[in-house]
Amino acid sequence: MALNIPSISFPKRLLMGPGPSEVDARVYRAMIQPVIGHVDPLFLECLSQLQQMLRDTFRTSNKVTFPIPGTGTAGMEAALINFLEPGEEAAVVVGGVFAGRMCEIIGRCGAKLTRIDIPWGTIADPDQVRQAVRGKNLKVLGVVHSETSTGVCQPLEPMREIAQETGALLVVDTVSSLGGLPLEVDRWGLDVCYSGSQKCLACPPGLAPITVGEHAMEVLRNRRAPVQSWYLDLSMIEKYWGPERTYHHTPPVNMLFGLHEALRILQQEGLEASWARHRKCHLAFVAGLEALGLTMFVKDPALRASTVNTITIPEGIEDAKFRARLMERFQIEIAGGLAQLKGRIWRVGLMGLTATAASVLLLLSAMESVLAESGHGFDAGAGVAAAEKILAA
Repeated sequence: MALNIPSISFPKRLLMGPGPSEVDARVYRAMIQPVIGHVDPLFLECLSQLQQMLRDTFRTSNKVTFPIPGTGTAGMEAALINFLEPGEEAAVVVGGVFAGRMCEIIGRCGAKLTRIDIPWGTIADPDQVRQAVRGKNLKVLGVVHSETSTGVCQPLEPMREIAQETGALLVVDTVSSLGGLPLEVDRWGLDVCYSGSQKCLACPPGLAPITVGEHAMEVLRNRRAPVQSWYLDLSMIEKYWGPERTYHHTPPVNMLFGLHEALRILQQEGLEASWARHRKCHLAFVAGLEALGLTMFVKDPALRASTVNTITIPEGIEDAKFRARLMERFQIEIAGGLAQLKGRIWRVGLMGLTATAASVLLLLSAMESVLAESGHGFDAGAGVAAAEKILAA
């Protein structure tokens, strides 16, 4: 019997959670172009341009730089399983959910894990990390640049020094920082760095940009055994993105059209200008929140990621009810906390198209309205006024 299933229609939301973020109309238009073959000369030219724009965005000259089909977690998995074999040693600095996910993947590789736990909402103390890895034959040191579950931005250069001291590859998660926070892959000496398309790059989820330095590729080429995942084997994928164009899998052609356009838009703005825009909107948003009597979860302003803003939920406010009211009344999505922070924080993404004055002021105005309904005391209009001062500076 034929099923009479209606077409799906979704209302427009303002996506101000920690991802996915808003998508530019130009990216949507790029994605609805006709599908073409993955060896079509026009498509291969598109890939070459996309690859160079990714190098520019990562600030690297790495030959092995391309997007992997899959979300940021596919990038995470590729960044670990290609360089670790059973019995080898790895360490991860864990201050949130996504660093914990790195640990889970390392365990499935059969590697020996040193987990360096730090309080959530803080950065790693280099001396603590050095002490934890002292005397170990470390193959990989994993760290998250912008921890999406806590809103912390981890300085990477101290971690690079420790990786060099131990002879380890430094593997870095930049899922919620690439394009929105200063990132210098070559200058900071990052061996493997991966991200996601759906955050500061303002593209739909489904691609995981990754860049791998030559030293790391030598480690990969000298493995004793093949990579456990055929699909995520970077030594095979690089041959499709390299001059050989050797078939490996059928790439998501229209997603790649979308990422090409998103990167083109970012280049038009300028990478440093994008970093500055994200920073200014973050400062304005924090000023507005503080004017409303709210506090940031990450206490030290110098440790806060501009892209993922974490707010301590005030006493007497019910997390899920507050977020549901924002959605019902204003069609604005923000997120709650994960794991040990569930019910304790809100997570607000100022990434890509939401790192704008209009989005910051709209969200603050909506939050004022819902906070007033919830009985939270503040001076009416204070949040918007405080943010406008920063934005006008």
